[in-house]
Amino acid sequence: MMVRTPPHNVAVDEALTERQPQLEKTKALRARAPLSRKAVAALCVVSFIAGLLLSGSVARMPASAADAGGDGGGGGKEGVRVSGCGGNNKRKLGESHPKDLLNEVSRTHQAIQSLDMAVSTLEMELAVESARSGGGGGGTAVASKPPQKAFVVIGINTAFTSRKRRDSLRDTWVPRGEKLRKLETEKGIVIRFVIGHSGARGGGALDRALDAEEAETRDFLRLDHAEGYHELSSKTRIYFTTAVATWDADFYVKVDDDVHLNLGMLSSRLAKHRTRPRVYVGCMKSGPVLSQKGVKYHEPEYWKFGDEGNKYFRHATGQIYAISKDLAAYISINQPILHRFANEDVSLGAWLIGLEVEHVDDRSMCCATPPDCEWKKRAGNVCVASFDWSCSGVCKSVDRMRHIHKACGEGEGAVWNVAM
Repeated sequence: MMVRTPPHNVAVDEALTERQPQLEKTKALRARAPLSRKAVAALCVVSFIAGLLLSGSVARMPASAADAGGDGGGGGKEGVRVSGCGGNNKRKLGESHPKDLLNEVSRTHQAIQSLDMAVSTLEMELAVESARSGGGGGGTAVASKPPQKAFVVIGINTAFTSRKRRDSLRDTWVPRGEKLRKLETEKGIVIRFVIGHSGARGGGALDRALDAEEAETRDFLRLDHAEGYHELSSKTRIYFTTAVATWDADFYVKVDDDVHLNLGMLSSRLAKHRTRPRVYVGCMKSGPVLSQKGVKYHEPEYWKFGDEGNKYFRHATGQIYAISKDLAAYISINQPILHRFANEDVSLGAWLIGLEVEHVDDRSMCCATPPDCEWKKRAGNVCVASFDWSCSGVCKSVDRMRHIHKACGEGEGAVWNVAM
C-alpha cells in the first residue's frame, strides 16, 4: 500500500520566506530593554485621561475648577491632576479649598443624620399606627381620637397612699389648674400623676378617693393596671403604652413622686437630643445583682446575669429617666413579650440593651439635695433633678420638698424661656 505525499505548495513557501525577516525584527524588539519609568508614567497618564474623557467624568468636575478654566484665562492653576501608576503622588481632579471640603463633609453628615431621623420616625409612626388599629396586641385600652402633639410627657409615678406627696409637688414644681393647661398648649409639656386601680371588685374606697381627687385637680393618667410594689415593671410598660396612644410626644419621662424636678432644665436638656433617634437619658449605673432572699431589691432571676457577684448592665436609675418617642413606641408595640425583672429600672434597661440606642449619662438628673444642688445652682449649674440616694428619693419629701424647691429651684419663669 502506497502512502501519498501531499503536493508541495510553492505559495506557502514564498509566504514563509517573506515573513521570516518580520519575525526576526519582532524578536529583536523583544530583546530590547524595557520602557523607562517616564515612558510608563506617560502612557498611564494618557490612558487615564482618555478613559476619563470617555466615561464622562469631566462633566462632574467641581464648579470652581470649571469656572477657572472655562474662560481660558486661569486654567493653568487648577488643571486636571491625576494619580500616578505607583500611587506615590496623590493627585485629584479639580482641587477644592480645604474649607469647601469641610463644609461639604459637614453638610453630608447633617443630611445623613436627618435621613436617619426621618427613617426612624416613619418606622415608628407606621408601627404605632398599626398598634392603634389593633395590630399591636398590647391588651391596653387606647384613645380612639388622634394623639395630641407634645414635646415631652412627664409621668409621675405615684400610689394611692401618696396624696400628701402629690400635694407637696403641686405646691412646688407641678403647676395647678390653668397653669398646667397653659404649659401643655404653649410649651408642649404634659405632666400627669400616673396610677392604676386598687384591684378591688367594683372599685374600693381607694379608687373612690382617687376619683374625687382627679375631679378636683385633673392631673392624673389612669392606667388599666392593678397597683402593687412588685408590679412596677408592668406599670412602666403600661404607662408608656398608654402615653404613646394619648400623646404624640418627642420624649416620655418617668419620675417618682418624691423627686424634685426643674422643668426648664429638663426641657432644655431634652431639646438637645431632639434630632437624635433612639435616645435613653438618665443617670446610668451598674449595681450589684442581689441574690440573697429577703433583702431590698432582691433579684429572683439573678442567675440570668451570670455568676454570683456580677453586676447589672448599664441602665438609668429609676428615680427619673427619659426615652425618645421611637423607644416608647417600641415598648408599646412589643409590651406583651417584654420580660419583667424584679426591679423596674433594670427591666427598662433590659428592654433597650439589645437595640441601637444612645445611652446618655446625664449626672444633672441625680443631684443630691441641699447643700449639693444649692451649691451647683449658685455656680450656674442648675440641676435637672434632686433626691437622696439613701432614700431612693427625697428623704421625708412631704416635709422637705418646699425647702428644696426654694434652695435648688430654677425659678417659676424659667420653663417659659426655654427654646424648644
